[in-house]
Amino acid sequence: MMLGFITSFLDWRNPLFLLFGLFALWMLVDAIRRQEWLWAVFIFLFPPINAVLYFFLVYRQAAPAMRGFELSGAQDRHRIKELQEQIHHLDTAHHHAQLGDIYSRQGKLDQAEACYRAAIQRDPEDLDTLAHYGQCLLRQNRAAEALPFFERVCGQDADHDYGQSLMALAETYGALGRAEEAIQSWRRVLASHTYARARVKLAKLLMASGQVERARMELDEVLADDPHAPAFQRKRDAVWIREARAMQRRLLGRA
Repeated sequence: MMLGFITSFLDWRNPLFLLFGLFALWMLVDAIRRQEWLWAVFIFLFPPINAVLYFFLVYRQAAPAMRGFELSGAQDRHRIKELQEQIHHLDTAHHHAQLGDIYSRQGKLDQAEACYRAAIQRDPEDLDTLAHYGQCLLRQNRAAEALPFFERVCGQDADHDYGQSLMALAETYGALGRAEEAIQSWRRVLASHTYARARVKLAKLLMASGQVERARMELDEVLADDPHAPAFQRKRDAVWIREARAMQRRLLGRA
């Protein structure tokens, strides 16, 4: 009986088939309009299930009770909508900055930049917003524009965001070819923190400036600390540990 129903439903002459086809096309067009490319592909490849899922999980902005079933990114979409509504009614710097953070996390840097600019216009003193705006500019390879923001933030709070802003300042100096200032900034970071990223970046600059022994010491320290670090930190620093080992092998090859 069930097989007969399915066969009847899939018959293109069946009005239900045509109706569902229009529904699936509606969901596909909506997914494309919203730039939900993954959903669009799913709906195109297998509309019977994915068009229905898209309707409930995205189009209708699923009810809170259903959020446990949301696909990746759905929570961001809900939060974006909430923030846009809050901005419409309240227009605060905080809401603009939060929206910028979501867009930045999604890699939508043009939209993030516009949000950060709006936040800074409303509150030009917020260090978090200034630092995040600088990060947004740096990720767009606009180091010269990012520099004043990082210098301002680190000038007021050298350990802002647990040294993350100071590391961004060091990255910016490096991108601008100001190697000595970058080296000093990485050393300032390491005076208060033991970030593997900071040691590897510093070692690279030291090697480039001919300070090979100092670079070797930084790499040795990174590799010595790694076995004793918590599991979450080892996972986070894995890319820097691999790079440290590769650099160490290059140094051994020079010896």
